[in-house]
Amino acid sequence: MSYGQRRDFGRSNFGSPRGFAPKPVEVGKEYEVDVTETSRRGDGVARIQGFVIFVAGARAGQKVKVKITNVSSRFANAEPISSGTDEAPAQSTETTETTESTGSTEQPTAESTEQTDS
Repeated sequence: MSYGQRRDFGRSNFGSPRGFAPKPVEVGKEYEVDVTETSRRGDGVARIQGFVIFVAGARAGQKVKVKITNVSSRFANAEPISSGTDEAPAQSTETTETTESTGSTEQPTAESTEQTDS
């Protein structure tokens, strides 16, 4: 019986034998992803071949082109470059336009309020 051959007691052999599977993304490369959910920190969560990518500032339902900024053993971080389908900002743009169109009326300032109180 040889005692030196088996050194992986307590380790799982699920996946690759050493746990160093090649990542489907690389730092600096650009990918098009679908953001499927939002993380606890508020970043968008996307997946490429099951590998998790956190997209800063993205929201669920967006299709975003991203640039990978960091790759770790279990996930990657990315910054959005452009977005193809972006429903949330379209709503905020509409709100901005409404505000601009109604923004022609002046809002009372502290000085004008003081003058009317006297």
